[in-house]
Amino acid sequence: MGAFDTLRIASSSLGVHQTWLDALANNIANVNTVKRTSEDAFQAQMPIVRSSAGGGVEIAGFAQSDAEGRVVSDPNSPLADADGNVRAPEDDLATQMTQLVMAQRGFQASVQVTKDAQDTYRSALEIGRR
Repeated sequence: MGAFDTLRIASSSLGVHQTWLDALANNIANVNTVKRTSEDAFQAQMPIVRSSAGGGVEIAGFAQSDAEGRVVSDPNSPLADADGNVRAPEDDLATQMTQLVMAQRGFQASVQVTKDAQDTYRSALEIGRR
């Protein structure tokens, strides 16, 4: 592994975690979005991650939750059908918040790796100057 591979790998991880956090923010914002039962439910997105050719990770695409969602009773909704039902997303807030904690921890770990690598390289440069 070259001198700057650690920084490159950590940087790719930061990018993936940022994309994951962005997707989760959108999912959380829409967790209570309801639609008519004749329409597809909001589909939460989850990034699909793969290792990149040069080391590190990259986004390979996005998986989406089921468009079927859940049919829930909400007779007061203006979108309710004749039976008082609406279509809600498949995912719930608890699931999205759990994913959010994992994405935040991964992002924080990548930041720490980047800081540690920078400190190591800075120390090596100081040794070379002496």
